[in-house]
Amino acid sequence: MVLTGILLAAGRGRRFDPLGARNKLLQPLPGGDPVVAASARLLLSCVPRVVAVVPPEDGGVADVLRALGCEVAVCPEADTGMGASLAHAVRHSLPAEGWLVALGDMPWVAPSTLAALRDAVQGGAGIAVPVFEGRRGNPVAFGALHREALLAMAGDQGARRLLLAHPVLEVAVADPGILRDIDTPSDLPA
Repeated sequence: MVLTGILLAAGRGRRFDPLGARNKLLQPLPGGDPVVAASARLLLSCVPRVVAVVPPEDGGVADVLRALGCEVAVCPEADTGMGASLAHAVRHSLPAEGWLVALGDMPWVAPSTLAALRDAVQGGAGIAVPVFEGRRGNPVAFGALHREALLAMAGDQGARRLLLAHPVLEVAVADPGILRDIDTPSDLPA
């Protein structure tokens, strides 16, 4: 079984910039890479195919992701929430056999974490989540048996409901990056 990467890059980042003038995904990290490019490179290093979901009028995020080799899926319903974006990306990815779902604002996840989640689902887990010091984080991997539930996602539900309703393999990782995202300008390294 080969997993398809999904990069969720369709949020508006209102906590980062309530006025919407600065897209957090396009902010440079030390070294110059935009946040979303660093996140995408990580996912691309682990799986052969990455579908990145973006909103209409994304300010250039799609261009960055296409240049890296991601397939870009524009989600017209992106503003309704992460569930809509996830369902859209899964639909675009079909006939994928499983998914490694990462967030565009989490560029500090270790490559070994992505590989461990991928391997867990390839080894038979229906859902695999990383755990660091007792706390669950992102990304999350899903096997094909959750295809219909993922396609039925809507609004801002995200996949949390699935994680509560089904067996989840917790993969212990020594990776604080699974808990570290960029929500506000102060989350960016100086």
